[in-house]
Amino acid sequence: MRRLGGRGLLLGLAAAAAAAAARWLGWWSDRAGLRLFVPEELARYRGGPGAPGLYLALLGRVYDVSPGRRHYEPGAHYSGFAGRDASRAFVTGDYSEAGLVDDVSDLSFSEVLTLQNWLSFYEKNYELVGRVIGRFYGEDGLPTPTLTRVEAVMAQGAEAGQRALQEKQKFPPCNAEWSSGRGSRLWCSTESGGVSRDWVGVPRKLYRPGAKEPHCVCVRTTGPPSDQAPGLAAHTNRGDLDNPGLGEYAGCPPLAVTCSFPL
Repeated sequence: MRRLGGRGLLLGLAAAAAAAAARWLGWWSDRAGLRLFVPEELARYRGGPGAPGLYLALLGRVYDVSPGRRHYEPGAHYSGFAGRDASRAFVTGDYSEAGLVDDVSDLSFSEVLTLQNWLSFYEKNYELVGRVIGRFYGEDGLPTPTLTRVEAVMAQGAEAGQRALQEKQKFPPCNAEWSSGRGSRLWCSTESGGVSRDWVGVPRKLYRPGAKEPHCVCVRTTGPPSDQAPGLAAHTNRGDLDNPGLGEYAGCPPLAVTCSFPL
């Protein structure tokens, strides 16, 4: 599993970090004059009697979560997030004192992308009121190298997400059903996988690098291959059937739209 920490990853992300800085720091530094908190000061904002407010921090960014008081006030399910930066717990689900921390150095690639989704959620729903001096922001209010590395992973995630979307358009997931009486059935339609298109396709196994099991996808059977360079006239008129990452289902006719596997 890919991890955020490690010298190899740091070198690999060096170029991406520069691009990430341009993308993310523009978002994170456009509100000059935001308040800077030290962790001890932020700890006062837990929403209890006499508390000056109800704040939480994510990747060093402090949000006023008073509108969601019922979720974060003392005794509420997410009260442990209030008054601190518990970035790690957003993805681990560890709400113990040991888990409610801001150390994300060993999170996997996908876990960092989950943090990005949470960050977007708080940006959309709550007011940004400051930054926490520490792991992610320095005393000058500027991002630390740790935050820059997280940004680089997020930037790579955006690119990976775009590639995944392109693959889904090329190989939409199959429809699938199973019953104890009839067994399993895989089939394709012009809407299967949530991808609207003008072709149906046939079920095939798609083998992804690193995946333990293949996934059922619908494959176009006519026209040129999707990866054929534009302008080339010669093609096999077999769509993507000859893609090396695909395999047929045993017992299913090669051009059948539906594959049934009785018990």
